[in-house]
Amino acid sequence: MNSSLVDAYLRRIGAERPQRPTGRALGELHLRHLRAVPFENLSIHLGEEIVLEEERLLDKVIGRGRGGFCYELNGAFGALLAALGYEVELLAARVYGDEGRPGIPYDHLALRVRTVEGDTWLADVGFGAHSHYPLRYGERGQQADPGGAFRVVDAGRDAAGASGGGPADAGDLDVLRDGEPQYRLETRSRVLGDFAAGAWWHSTSPLSHFTRSLVCSRITEDGGRVTLSGRVLKITDGEGRHTTRELETDEAVLTAYRERFGVELGCVPSVRIRNRGE
Repeated sequence: MNSSLVDAYLRRIGAERPQRPTGRALGELHLRHLRAVPFENLSIHLGEEIVLEEERLLDKVIGRGRGGFCYELNGAFGALLAALGYEVELLAARVYGDEGRPGIPYDHLALRVRTVEGDTWLADVGFGAHSHYPLRYGERGQQADPGGAFRVVDAGRDAAGASGGGPADAGDLDVLRDGEPQYRLETRSRVLGDFAAGAWWHSTSPLSHFTRSLVCSRITEDGGRVTLSGRVLKITDGEGRHTTRELETDEAVLTAYRERFGVELGCVPSVRIRNRGE
């Protein structure tokens, strides 16, 4: 990334350029990213190609004012952090499903970030509802966050230290939120192209929840969340109170995308793959 792209990215998320790549600055960038750049899977349902190349990701986030899912959001954010002087590594993860088992390889992309102070953090702006701030990578105790109580533990061990989650490779970690496993994290550094198969599967497979549902979501200024799922708009405030309403017209849906998320669309996306019976 050149300096002008860095400045444009920072403007997109409403952040100042940090003087040094510190942990405090990382936390500020992380939160502002979650507030400004939505987690969304609209490209899948609009027939847009998802290409995991830095230039294409930055154009989507900066040039087109869009968001994306994990590969895109953390891929772009990682490029920004590296340009600001952080040491960034891409890590692969497998997301836990309803059955309590990790999903496919390269299911998720997260970031291991080292700061000028020598601290290491787990940054993740691409998991939807998750921590608002980076998590301390080496901390095994509970980490309080506006998004919940998080722990990073040795894989196969739950919050109480008991075995669970199926067999794990040596060194793998489990990330837990409020005691529930979110994803299993590998510790080996990867490159962006490694995640192409995972992005393709999530974009095309009828088994992927991304092909069967529409979502656009971001954190709000008060620590709540606004989410548009198809035509259903849900707003949750910082105290956990929420309101839900269905948008009846295409114009109302497009207005919500524009005013709530800064996303300009020419048409209302429709779900690519319907669940049976729909």
